Amino acid sequence: MIKENDLEQIKKIFNRIADALERIAPSYQFPNDLNDAEGFIWEAQLRKLQTIDKIERLPLTCLQGIEPQKQQLLENSRAFARGLKANNALLWGARGTGKSSLLKAVHGQLLSEGLDCAIVEVQREDIQDLPRIMQALKHSTRRFILFCDDLAFEEADSSYKSLKAVLEGGLSGRPDNIVFYATSNRRHLMPRQMIDNERGSAINPSEAIEEKISLSDRFGLWIGFHSIDQETYLEIIENYVDFFKLTVNLEQVKSEALTWCIGRGHRSGRTAYQFIIHLASKHGISID
Repeated sequence: MIKENDLEQIKKIFNRIADALERIAPSYQFPNDLNDAEGFIWEAQLRKLQTIDKIERLPLTCLQGIEPQKQQLLENSRAFARGLKANNALLWGARGTGKSSLLKAVHGQLLSEGLDCAIVEVQREDIQDLPRIMQALKHSTRRFILFCDDLAFEEADSSYKSLKAVLEGGLSGRPDNIVFYATSNRRHLMPRQMIDNERGSAINPSEAIEEKISLSDRFGLWIGFHSIDQETYLEIIENYVDFFKLTVNLEQVKSEALTWCIGRGHRSGRTAYQFIIHLASKHGISID
């Protein structure tokens, strides 16, 4: 049995170790001027907010088959960039349907309209750094879209609880100059069996379910993306051919595009874009 004096000594040793590790770890680094770039990415290992020289994206008009989604996100983002209240947004649904592409395209559209708003990407595994990042950004006069791609939580992962607090901002509320956007394949951000397991072991099953789905409820705007039909897929192909000014036989290209998606086993905007890259390469055409 550990004596009380020995326990105090152990605590002191652990405190000294923690202090030493804190001194060794790099301090958080943020640019002196957050107005220098249109985008940033959080480098967790360096604890540094890194500027992005160029964000790779397509123009908003180039994204087809998702008109309602485009309108919803653009309206919310435009209101935010103009200094109005806006909702956190969850873009959820089938893979490759344009969630991330839409988010980046909307940001580009805001900039083209003269609305100054930066985008900050934070990786899923670095969610725990969000409070530090938000604390630094809230003192800026600029507005920021915090963006997490492919957000999801697995069993035994409790970090979703800290994200819930971040989204609402606790007593002080979310900073007015920050909004949080996330993309996910899951509407409730966690696997169904995780919710079911909690329900099965809880005293009150309904309370367990409420605890799990309340995270997605922190997003005031839910935008769903679904698999597309063949007609829409071919419309996307035709739009890309026109946008990139590819001098090809359109009917032949459509036939090849169908064969391509059958080989992939999936029809989506991403599949269409990958086919266009293949097509341009085959014909020796450079696309930007």
